[in-house]
Amino acid sequence: MSDMRQMDRREFVKLLGGGIVVVVNLGPLTLFNSRDPLDFQRGYPEDINAYLHIAEDGKVTLFSGKIEMGQGVMTSLTQMAAEDLGVSLETIHIVMGDTDRCPWDMGTFGSLTTRMFGPAVRAAAARARLVLTDLASERLGVARDALKVEDGVVFVEADRSRRVSYGELARGQEITHTVDEEAVLRAVEEFKVMGDSPERLDGYDKMTGAAKFAGDIRLPGMLYARILRPPAHGARLTRVDTSAAEAMPGITVVNQGGLVATLASDPEKAEKALNLIEADYELPTPSVDTESIFDHLVAAAPAPNTTEREGDLEAGRAQCAQEFEATYYNAYVAHAPIEPHTAVAELKDGKMTVWSSTQGPFSQQRTIAREIGYDAGDVRVITPYVGGGFGGKVSGRQAVEAARLAVITGAPVQVAWTRAEEFFYDSFRPAAVLKVASGIDGDGKIKLWDYQVYGAGSRGSGVFYDIPNRSVRVYGEWGRAPEGLHPFAVGPWRAPAANSNRFAAEQQIDIMAAAVGIDPLEFRLLNTTDERMLAVLRKAAEVYGWEAATAPRRGGRGRGLACGIDAETYVALVADVTVDPATGHVQVDRVVCVQDMGLVVNPDGARMQMEGCIAMGLGYAFGEEIRFEGGKILDSNFGTYKLARFSWMPKIETAFVSNDALPPKGGGEPAIINVGAVVANAIFDATGARVYRLPMTADRVLAAIRST
Repeated sequence: MSDMRQMDRREFVKLLGGGIVVVVNLGPLTLFNSRDPLDFQRGYPEDINAYLHIAEDGKVTLFSGKIEMGQGVMTSLTQMAAEDLGVSLETIHIVMGDTDRCPWDMGTFGSLTTRMFGPAVRAAAARARLVLTDLASERLGVARDALKVEDGVVFVEADRSRRVSYGELARGQEITHTVDEEAVLRAVEEFKVMGDSPERLDGYDKMTGAAKFAGDIRLPGMLYARILRPPAHGARLTRVDTSAAEAMPGITVVNQGGLVATLASDPEKAEKALNLIEADYELPTPSVDTESIFDHLVAAAPAPNTTEREGDLEAGRAQCAQEFEATYYNAYVAHAPIEPHTAVAELKDGKMTVWSSTQGPFSQQRTIAREIGYDAGDVRVITPYVGGGFGGKVSGRQAVEAARLAVITGAPVQVAWTRAEEFFYDSFRPAAVLKVASGIDGDGKIKLWDYQVYGAGSRGSGVFYDIPNRSVRVYGEWGRAPEGLHPFAVGPWRAPAANSNRFAAEQQIDIMAAAVGIDPLEFRLLNTTDERMLAVLRKAAEVYGWEAATAPRRGGRGRGLACGIDAETYVALVADVTVDPATGHVQVDRVVCVQDMGLVVNPDGARMQMEGCIAMGLGYAFGEEIRFEGGKILDSNFGTYKLARFSWMPKIETAFVSNDALPPKGGGEPAIINVGAVVANAIFDATGARVYRLPMTADRVLAAIRST
């Protein structure tokens, strides 16, 4: 149920087979702070946001609108529920991303699941534990304070033989309790499940191939659809001839409302029929391409939004012994998940059910309902496992297409994008231009920071160095970019904008350190009093074995340092590289990553995210770049679009700054934001050459070396 008000809660309990339901009302949540791109509050509905069901056999079900796409939240959310409920991990089953069974959720993105939804889960579990101990108090005839909970059993602390299980307490009950996030939580020193690293709950199914993704759904009479696509964004269909496809036996052809598709019981047959369709298009004249986009972003930029301003820039310039100006660039980057966008839609008894690879089942439910003319309550979206999203599976074009075709044909329909469709319809990480002017006094203190972002957005641009005269201006947030700024769709891409901003900002810091002849670590420590940042920098230096030296040291081998803040997590990276001066080839040999992410719910899971960020970050650092001419996308598969290879992988070492007093912070994105910068700084140390454009291909590195 997307809204629990659609059903009486007592009726809902009956459907679950009796027992106890505990629900949570979060109310409005601030999703981003002032250093992030969209500083706003998005309130949850005022009915419920998370709930637990304790059944009469003692089994517990956690219902969550979040989804699992490889980030491990199925396990970490279950750990959080188990900890505060006082049961073993094996006792809990989690249902995720089903709009008929789970409470509304905004979507799974922004490293928000653990830090924003996790408190709701813990609140529900903690309140459920109190409800059950109150029932046990009545059953056992003792005060609540005399009771303890262990593995789903409530017992009298002074006499463990006097006990009653959760299942016994739930038997015959039809109780619903509503709570908020202020419920009493277990203290860190009491933890038995959180802070540990159990086997991932989705691990066995994924390792054995038993895991079901949207493309694995098979329904009786299901048709596979192939859809006619334009050759470029902005192309207009002027003529279509489907007669040859219609003549093929076993083929259903649809040509309705701009949707032209061939459907068959075999996907290859549907593809053959699609190839028989003749279509003419009117193509727009290309106005920008891979190389001219940067000038366009500056020329077409909207008025700036000043996200940070302190002191006076002119006064800052007057205080500087040295000033530095640089411009940095990055290309459009694709999400390129292993699993392409896929959906299966079935219309049955007036209800549309869609199994969709999506990060936002509830937003997709509304979109599908609008597009097919249904009430949202008559559309159910079920999210199986998702094979990677990285921010690119929030919208649901493929789900709308499947639903429309199911309505038209009356049969279940699967729409699975090809890799070429995946690249064409992707919402790319936006290209960007970043202009930085900075300055230092004679003691190496930063006095000036004039920072401008074109095209990407403000995430990652916040200043945590002690700079008295600073300004950050953003010309077009990716989420609010004016029409025409980008030639095709752009969107979130694992810490949107932060990869671009840290690439520029942390190189600029190193430029100043080198100019004044100060070790890069010492320069950062000299210029910030932020205690969390100081802690991660010092920890990274300790793990790496940092020895002070001024860059560049040259000789073909170098080290780099970069730091930042994302999803309220502080992160620092150190990297070693080897550069071939004859070819420009760069091999990253070692990366040390340290994070302060508050209380770490699942250490191994957090390390996996850090390692995954670094691996993915090497892709945008060295190879990933969408080539285009106007609306025509020139990359359609991995033959030309270069993801990180196994041969690129360095030795990766991860560590945490212990900060258990701080609630859990985001872990899915922080480690990626500094990868470009740390590698660029290491290249400079190895060669004395600065690379100002992402990706740092061998040709660009070689050109930088030759120009030094």
